[in-house]
Amino acid sequence: MAAVATCGSGAGGTGSVAAAAGKSNVTSFQRRGTKASGTDSGGPRLVSIAGTRPSVRNGQLLVSTGLPALDQLLGGGLAVGTVLLIEEDKYNIYSPLLFKYFLAEGIITGHTLLVASAKEDPADILRELPAPLFDYHCKKEFDEDTCNHKTPETNTEMKIAWRYQLLPKMEASQHTNLFLTFAKQIGPVSSSRFGHYYDASKRIPQELLEASKWHGFFLPEKVSSTLKVEPCSLTHGYIKLLQFIQNIIYEEGFDGSNPQKKQKNILRIGIQSLGSPLWGDDICCTENCDNSHSLTKFLYVLRGLLRTSLSACIITMPTHLIQSKTVIARVTNLSDTVVALESFIGSERETNPLYKDYHGLIHILQIPRLNNLICDESDVKDLAFKLKRKLFTIEPPPCERAHQKEVRVDTEDPLPSPTTTVTFDYICLQTCQTQ
Repeated sequence: MAAVATCGSGAGGTGSVAAAAGKSNVTSFQRRGTKASGTDSGGPRLVSIAGTRPSVRNGQLLVSTGLPALDQLLGGGLAVGTVLLIEEDKYNIYSPLLFKYFLAEGIITGHTLLVASAKEDPADILRELPAPLFDYHCKKEFDEDTCNHKTPETNTEMKIAWRYQLLPKMEASQHTNLFLTFAKQIGPVSSSRFGHYYDASKRIPQELLEASKWHGFFLPEKVSSTLKVEPCSLTHGYIKLLQFIQNIIYEEGFDGSNPQKKQKNILRIGIQSLGSPLWGDDICCTENCDNSHSLTKFLYVLRGLLRTSLSACIITMPTHLIQSKTVIARVTNLSDTVVALESFIGSERETNPLYKDYHGLIHILQIPRLNNLICDESDVKDLAFKLKRKLFTIEPPPCERAHQKEVRVDTEDPLPSPTTTVTFDYICLQTCQTQ
């Protein structure tokens, strides 16, 4: 119908259009544009926001988690409007790193942050964020890591084009100073690049924190110990947090029904150790607790707020302390993406020579399939991670079945020893032949 209307609106009628098309050997169908339709098309379907990109699978808007390797495992990044649940490791050593990478990525890309915690002051959390690695830094770190594994024969210098050899080299400090100067001039920091690397041994510059926009929710300051809470409802800490998140979403225009007046932006929400006793929830204390549904109700309402706003949320939770497996299953179902961290500290893998270069495993338990009733399953579920001097890396784990497993069985063949070593495949083959 659009093509017919366009052809019929010409000055010479359909006959002249067809004649002109025959002379130029082109089709008479034309794309309707702003001039032909007479109305504004309204711009692109997807919102162009710094630090985001559309998914190649479903076109959903994605943000980076702060770890490019984790983004690839989740299908390109964390979808806007979804919840990423990180099950904390036993000693809570490595899960805070993923939490801080997510927040640091928000500062670099110019997103608004909302940090909620019942243990640490949000201002102290932001001061402990890792420093960003620029291209020069990142290349230098990877070069240092690869040089440790090079042999003398392969340790040769890389040659560059002759026209670039005479150019002065820019040091790492100059990169940082230029970035900070630019941040002071334009206000909030904004980087169009999707996904950055961070130096875990350094702290983010104070200038970047001052140029960023963030909101803090510290539970001891928001909740009064003398306040009485009605039974059969959410805990008072959860109610206060939901009200705080809702006010930020509505007042600053992150709600999809109330578009932002200025340039659109993303709200990154980070909630630390949700479900711990510090939040007033006894779900970790007893198996049959009175507030067993408070956590699930909170996640249900929170996901409803995220679905109708330009926001993404990351939650760390000590699931190893939750006594009820039913509650854990409900929490998993109410989360869109679930990632579990397993540390090698105190386990048998700590002394296993296969894992001598790694510090733990990362399990991809669930990845979202939006607008569907079921969740997608990742092809790669278990990966190993290691925290080097500066970088947190995720790699495929060493194969425990690299060498084919062997067993010793009795045999009647005249061999020097009464037993022989055969493989499982050989046993199955002999069994099939005898049957």
